Amino acid sequence: MDDSPIGEPAIAENVAPRETQPLADRARRLVREYLPAAVVFVGVVVIWELVATGLNLREFILPRPSAIGAAFVAEWPILQTAAGNTLFEAVGGLAIGVLLGVVAAFAVARWARVRDVIVPLAIAISAVPIIALAPIMSNWFGILNPFAKMAVVILLVFFPIMINVVRGLTEVSPTAIELFRANAASDGEILRKLRLPNALPYFFTGLKISTTLCLIGAVVAEYFGGSSEVLGRVIVQSSSRLRFDITWSAIMVTAAAGIAFYLLVLAVERLVIPWHSSLRELES
Repeated sequence: MDDSPIGEPAIAENVAPRETQPLADRARRLVREYLPAAVVFVGVVVIWELVATGLNLREFILPRPSAIGAAFVAEWPILQTAAGNTLFEAVGGLAIGVLLGVVAAFAVARWARVRDVIVPLAIAISAVPIIALAPIMSNWFGILNPFAKMAVVILLVFFPIMINVVRGLTEVSPTAIELFRANAASDGEILRKLRLPNALPYFFTGLKISTTLCLIGAVVAEYFGGSSEVLGRVIVQSSSRLRFDITWSAIMVTAAAGIAFYLLVLAVERLVIPWHSSLRELES
């Protein structure tokens, strides 16, 4: 029997608030997901420092992490400016490459003749090394023009975006298409309600690959000249002066930017397609 007074709701004891439990579960999940990587990273840095110090390695062979950290702090104004300029080139090329890749994917998925033209061309371009593309783009658009570096990024990003979106638009269950057509759905409705949701996981897969490629393309393209206030030129100039502590600092900035890009795309993916099976498995 409930002994609470009439008109007053019974108070359940020892029941955690509904909002607290999911937050606690999410915190434990994040710890389980990222703690091993953090432990490995710290362990590698400590071993690196001990080995470099114990073997008395010269700075031009392998600088100590402490020396890299000191160079990072001392050269931060230069690294900050260089990182901003390189990120401008990388993000600009990424945005244009993604847009062109998505447009091409829709055309390829819709028209067979377009597929016969674009797919072989895209495969051929993706097979060309960056080191061959960068001088050509600098010659076409000008060595000081940031778009010369963006063009290299566009060519690198275009293929993985296009091919993944094409797969998402075309690799749809025939049974699902038949079900839609049985309910008198138009081609536009099938595209909007079936093909596009099916293509979103493929799109984000291509986007996560492209976030790494855009930084690689921008930095490598900068090796062949241009403004000195970019990460690629900082790496080249510091290594030519045997200041490999600065070189490693610039490399670390590039790596950190790549990780940040990837995590940003991952967060957007979880917001846009929380219903996808791969994300549900990660959260379980």
